[in-house]
Amino acid sequence: MTPLEILTAAATGAPAPRVPVFCNLLDQGARELGMSQREYYSRGANVAAGQLAMQRRYGHDNVWSLFYVGREAELLGCREILYADDGAPNVADFVIKDWDDVARLEVPADLTAHPAWAEQAECLRILREEVGGRIPICAYLTASNSLPAILMGMEKWIELLMMGPVDVRDNLLAKCSLFFRRQFAAYAAAGANVFLYSTPFGSTYLVGRKRFEAWALPWMKRDLLDLDRTGIVYYCGMTPFGDVIPTVMDELGVTLHYLSPLEDLYAAKADIAARGCDRPALACGVIDDIKMIRWTPQETRAEVHRLCEIGKPGGHFLLGTGLMPMALPEASIRAFVEAGMEYGRLP
Repeated sequence: MTPLEILTAAATGAPAPRVPVFCNLLDQGARELGMSQREYYSRGANVAAGQLAMQRRYGHDNVWSLFYVGREAELLGCREILYADDGAPNVADFVIKDWDDVARLEVPADLTAHPAWAEQAECLRILREEVGGRIPICAYLTASNSLPAILMGMEKWIELLMMGPVDVRDNLLAKCSLFFRRQFAAYAAAGANVFLYSTPFGSTYLVGRKRFEAWALPWMKRDLLDLDRTGIVYYCGMTPFGDVIPTVMDELGVTLHYLSPLEDLYAAKADIAARGCDRPALACGVIDDIKMIRWTPQETRAEVHRLCEIGKPGGHFLLGTGLMPMALPEASIRAFVEAGMEYGRLP
């Protein structure tokens, strides 16, 4: 079976030889090709080449079309990205510097006509031609309730969210939701088939249950209205969100969940099984790849074994990582993938 077939089988509960094993290797592509981050991310062909080279090197089951999270801000007017040698690029020029900028923010009617999309499209074209239909092609999309943090900084977004004018806040969220929907359509048309719906505010850890239900949930419903949820994966960074899984499945119709390493995997799987018996559903058990930096390969293998022993019974399980840091040794990456292939074998 191909990696895409194995992923589909995991989601639907169909027979497969093993569980899917995802590695989220992003900035490592620049090192793989011997380039600076600035050079690497300047061309979609570089990013595609880096992703394909790393997939061949380690043998994991996915590739990424993601450049860096600040790419979304560039599509909305960000003019400066800060590059680093040992970490992810980040926004250096906030699009929204004061609340008056919210009214001036414009969402392009056609994102694919924006100059910042051209290299993204080239990356997806190459990935689609090289591995499309065989290996899952992942795209990263930020939910409307979290995108403002990229556009104005987390501190100002929290200030607007908690204490600012409601009309300004809702105007910004409406524009961010429109941007999400147009971006989703562009990625789907370009060949992506796994869509990481990223929202730290989708967990009660940041906003509490009351604000989650009264504020975060309605905007997520607006984001996903009438969209095909088949490949949409709910993701809150490394923040646990097990207590909202039933709500996410029932209210949003999203059944694929990329969990936190801090999650109770037993409980998450039970909630997903209880509500996902009649539709594709998936729990991704995620290793703590920050701890992996100092773990020996043997310790990494032991943790993979533990996750697989919890996750495999009943199926509907994927083994994954966070956004793997540059400091992660190659031996640890290999240990993770090889252990996933071994301990993830299914009867």
